[in-house]
Amino acid sequence: MFEQTFKNIDDILHKDAGCGSELDYVEQTSWILFLKYLDDFEKDKKTAAELTGKTYTPLISTEYRWESWAVPKGKDNKIDHHRALTGDDLKDFVDQKLFPYLKKFKADAVSADTIVYKIGEIFSELKNRIQSGYNLREVLNRIDELRFRSHIEKHEMSHLYEDKIKNMGNAGRNGGEYYTPRPLIKTIVKIVAPTIGNKIYDGAVGSAGFLVEAFEYLKTSKTLTTKDADILQKKTFYGKEKKSLAYIIGIMNMILHGIEAPNIVHTNTLAENLADIQEKDRYDIILANPPFGGKERVEVQQNFPIKTGETAFLFLQHFIKLLKAGGKAGVVIKNTFLSNTDNASISLRKLLLESTNLHTVLDLPGGTFTGAGVKTIVLFFEKGAPTQKVWFYQLNLARNLGKTNPLNEKDLEEFVALQKTKANSENSWTIDVADIDLTTCDLFVKNPHKKDETVLRSPEEIIKEMKALDKESAEILKVIEGLL
Repeated sequence: MFEQTFKNIDDILHKDAGCGSELDYVEQTSWILFLKYLDDFEKDKKTAAELTGKTYTPLISTEYRWESWAVPKGKDNKIDHHRALTGDDLKDFVDQKLFPYLKKFKADAVSADTIVYKIGEIFSELKNRIQSGYNLREVLNRIDELRFRSHIEKHEMSHLYEDKIKNMGNAGRNGGEYYTPRPLIKTIVKIVAPTIGNKIYDGAVGSAGFLVEAFEYLKTSKTLTTKDADILQKKTFYGKEKKSLAYIIGIMNMILHGIEAPNIVHTNTLAENLADIQEKDRYDIILANPPFGGKERVEVQQNFPIKTGETAFLFLQHFIKLLKAGGKAGVVIKNTFLSNTDNASISLRKLLLESTNLHTVLDLPGGTFTGAGVKTIVLFFEKGAPTQKVWFYQLNLARNLGKTNPLNEKDLEEFVALQKTKANSENSWTIDVADIDLTTCDLFVKNPHKKDETVLRSPEEIIKEMKALDKESAEILKVIEGLL
């Protein structure tokens, strides 16, 4: 039922002039889903309070509750079309009354880690893009069919929401930034192996995939006590996100997976000066796939000892600094990090090797990130002792990865098994840091077990050379014509 409802909603939004892509569909579905979730959340809280003889005071006042404005119903539990707003009346209510009312929650909240604050922040960050009040009425009716009351319902909904986020990667603009393949995330979480009581952080949270998968991993890691469950809810998962849409999606994703008031802050992580970070600000576990290829302003670069415009390199400095002594990290980065010859890359590799134990590098094949067009690696490191040996694993698959043939957990089974003992194999090897050139700290090493490895040029390099040859030919022709 959920899947068909989502498809129907996308079909409605596709007709609306205010929604132009899958990104818009997810954003608009998210805020309405959130309000429906909030309605069910309040009903559950009220029922729980009544069972213990207590009184529950609703967060949302009567006029703005789902049952009052979204889908008012009669005694027969069917929609009351006389009271249900539609067309311009509905759009005006949402834009001019509902959103301004919900924005005020941010100022009224006692702290940032409450659901009240999250309500205010979400509705401060977005707007209703659905231009037709008639389309909005149809969407509200569809979402009212959904239920968030039972564990099974929430579980199914969370998986469908994940699918919607995944589809954003193929929707143009920068949707791909929000989605890291879940098999890869699950594998990274397995290797880092957090435990209950660890503080887990992602400073480039996106759709919160790393935090969600860490939550799922910890939920099944042992039989949870009431104290364990409370720690997971309130004192385990932390994130920061710069972009408004990703922030909203990340919060919604965590809520659907069972975290009531996610500790995600809407801020530019890189605006924080590393010199200001204290011990209390540090984390036990860092899991992240920071955006790469971005360029940060000079004033942002001033927050870091190693100056560079490359966003991912600034994030890596941030993660190294924020990791507690003995803390563990799994971070996705471009594979060129291993061998770039610019000063920032060399300095950053030296910092990583000297201040952490970079014990494992997972080399991923092209196509792991659908549409990204870059090769990536995963760095696994622990804060404290310097690196002495690095174990490399090169994921070699018998097929090309892509949208219709994505990475799966089975692909990574050998890596997980061999990583436990850092065993050598056809796909894995170890280097001794004492053997590398410490002036460049170049970590790029070809797989010594692969013979006659042919390095193919990228299509971009070939096209660039073709254009250069065309230009050269045109200049020669001009010279010849001038001589005739």
